[in-house]
Amino acid sequence: MKFHPAAQILTWCLLVAIMQFLTLEILLVAAGFVLLFALLRSAHKLMQLLRRTRWIMLSLLLIYAYSTPGQPLLDALGMFSPSREGLSDGVLQLTRLLAALAGLAILLARLHRQQLIAGLYTLFAPLRLIGVSRERVAVRLALTLHYAEVAMLRETHTWQDNLRSLFESHDGISKQMELTLYRFGIQDGLLVGFALLLLLETLR
Repeated sequence: MKFHPAAQILTWCLLVAIMQFLTLEILLVAAGFVLLFALLRSAHKLMQLLRRTRWIMLSLLLIYAYSTPGQPLLDALGMFSPSREGLSDGVLQLTRLLAALAGLAILLARLHRQQLIAGLYTLFAPLRLIGVSRERVAVRLALTLHYAEVAMLRETHTWQDNLRSLFESHDGISKQMELTLYRFGIQDGLLVGFALLLLLETLR
């Protein structure tokens, strides 16, 4: 079943919000299902995201483990030991991040770049109320994604080469961009409505 790109993006955002309010036991089960589905549906995207965020995840776990007061995990290390409470909180946050990345991998596998921009363009509609042009935002987003793809193609190069590529002129980029706008259907309302109900249920 096909869904509006904006509905899929909004549903992912709502699911990320839901993850913040789940207990550890329920979160582990939910995250396990999302990770399993991501491995079956978009393993390559998931591995890319995990590889690019591995140091962030490790830092997150260490920060919680060593900055949260509590009982030492290893008594022999004394004050240099991570705390049990900190390690538990770190695993909780890491699980939430893994679930969010798995959901993002599924989303990126379902939407190509133009669909992603079209979905965000639709969600940016309220920006007109504060005088911000969503057309300009969409163009900047398209260029950002283009440069990100250029950097990904240069993974074998050094970080200096990747940084230099961002400042190179790219004559192949068109100054005009056409977006295919999609219509919302009943299935889109049901998808977002179901995610909203889940969020409201977790908040109760």
